[in-house]
Amino acid sequence: MIMASMVATDETALICDFAETYHILDYKGLPLRLAAALASGLRDGSRIKMAMSGATIGSDTALLAAAVDRLSLLVWSKTKDAEKNRNKPKSMLAMLLKDDRPKDDLEKFDTAEEFEAARKRIIQGGG
Repeated sequence: MIMASMVATDETALICDFAETYHILDYKGLPLRLAAALASGLRDGSRIKMAMSGATIGSDTALLAAAVDRLSLLVWSKTKDAEKNRNKPKSMLAMLLKDDRPKDDLEKFDTAEEFEAARKRIIQGGG
């Protein structure tokens, strides 16, 4: 099941991960159970697992970017700019995780009544 999902998601990524991790260039030549076991044993940062989860960066990169963000905020907080709340450093993590896809699924409301009506419709299963 996992193997089929991986192949359907991005077979090229799976082939690259098998080549990099196991030095196997033809996973189709393996017994199915072995190929499935090896596929499920790929690290979380592998191409295929990141593709399946929708991740754009690895957890190590995200943690490093978060550390840089905290450090830059700490340094900035000791400046005159911070006293006047200007020139705040931009978040590296936010830049790395930026999603440029249009936000068509956002719904806006002009009144609280419109919001409550939409909320009631969603709760009742009307979408």
